[in-house]
Amino acid sequence: MTVDDTGSGADADGRVNPPPAPYDQGDPQAADPGEDPLTLRLETLILGAERRYTPFQAARSAGVSMELASRFWRAMGFADIGQAKALTEADVLALRRLAGLVEAGLLSEAMAVQVARSTGQTTARLAEWQIDSFLEGLTEPPEPGMTRTEVTYPLVELLLPELEEFLVYVWRRQLAAATGRVVQAGDDEEMVDRRLAVAFADLVGFTRLTRRMEEEELGELVEAFETTAADLVAARGGRLIKTLGDEVLYAADDAGTAAEIALRLIETMANDETMPELRVGMAFGTVTTRMGDVFGTTVNLASRLTSIAPRDAVLVDSAFAEELIRTGEAPASEAEAAEAAAAAEKEGEEPPAYRFALQPMWQRPVRGLGVVEPWLLTRRDGAS
Repeated sequence: MTVDDTGSGADADGRVNPPPAPYDQGDPQAADPGEDPLTLRLETLILGAERRYTPFQAARSAGVSMELASRFWRAMGFADIGQAKALTEADVLALRRLAGLVEAGLLSEAMAVQVARSTGQTTARLAEWQIDSFLEGLTEPPEPGMTRTEVTYPLVELLLPELEEFLVYVWRRQLAAATGRVVQAGDDEEMVDRRLAVAFADLVGFTRLTRRMEEEELGELVEAFETTAADLVAARGGRLIKTLGDEVLYAADDAGTAAEIALRLIETMANDETMPELRVGMAFGTVTTRMGDVFGTTVNLASRLTSIAPRDAVLVDSAFAEELIRTGEAPASEAEAAEAAAAAEKEGEEPPAYRFALQPMWQRPVRGLGVVEPWLLTRRDGAS
């Protein structure tokens, strides 16, 4: 009998012999005997291949050093597995592709590791959410006597190709949007260090809520808050950077967009009796972007302003206020707005259509940032 690399073969009569059962490769390291058979079947279904390689064998097959392979795998968020036979042909291909980008000079080794880390962190959260909030609800046994495990496999089999296609579609859309922003940045420095409006929106009294509410209720509240915030940020042209349970961080290319999002968040949450009060802090300035996150003094200042903002109110820094004034989104003062309206009326023209109002607050020291002058941001009467 001749045997190919999958373990199948033909006997002397030409009849094809079936391959061995999954993970039964005659190797005690092929699978942990204590592993649940359904878990192994689901893994094979999702990965599209059976376990075949130890980490050393996978690295050798991909043509990379064990050290580099380990760096890639840890960056993607996968635990060390010793030399268990747990990797597939797809794992080898992934290593080969990353190493190929380095060999071709398209990415440095450090950048390839960053690509692995950013992809791993993003998709890990997505996978956890889909399992916790999506599959868990769909795999409730439809009939008495059925187990969840009996429902899970066919459901995953049906959903997997559809979710995969949708993931690629959304990623391409996001990549196109991000590429457009970078191209419009104008110069290399601005691609990394850009002037952005950054905002934190924080639920007030969340710690007290955690002591009063049941876990399921708390989870529903957080999900409703994150969903509302994400929808508003996206609809108004901002970018959701991350969610932190009781807090969201978003950014926008201009101060006017960020201000509109902040006020709509306050207004929307205030109209929902099930939601706690909200406070928002925003700053405008140079921001460093790395792996989809934002860093720098501007981000720190926005965070500090959030912590001192009144309930159902928005505080901005002086640079943010100046940017709204410069772009004609807000007057420097109500006196200036009145003068502009009077001058326009005298000339028979329309008065300036300011969207926002700014009220200077008391200067105060902020830990690590010195003395700052916060401004209270509100919507002008008649603006919407």
